[in-house]
Amino acid sequence: MNSKDNAYWRDKLSTDAYRVCREQATEAPFSGTLLHNHETGVYSCTCCDQPLFASANKYDSGCGWPSFDAPITKECIRYLNDDSHGMVRTEIRCSQCDSHLGHIFPDGPPSTGERFCVNSISLLFSTDN
Repeated sequence: MNSKDNAYWRDKLSTDAYRVCREQATEAPFSGTLLHNHETGVYSCTCCDQPLFASANKYDSGCGWPSFDAPITKECIRYLNDDSHGMVRTEIRCSQCDSHLGHIFPDGPPSTGERFCVNSISLLFSTDN
């Protein structure tokens, strides 16, 4: 898991990416650059490039953030209890570098019943070649 210190991440990431990925902030709904991306490819972690989600699992949930019904593998996501802001949720993080991605909810499509609600800034997108 993550062995880099805060100084490394502050140097590597933009101010907004650091806030979201390392301090568990949330980008404003409907503001992310990948929300309306419909290209075929892979969504990877902004911090370490680990593949996290395939475009085939992305769908429009209407929530304002990119949503996926499943990760590429179960092992690429780490799950944590999150009781911040007066809510009980499950936070999702990159299993490789511990970057905050967003949260998972049990209101996804019938394929899995899960909605992985992810900050665009936590993801890098690359097209399949």
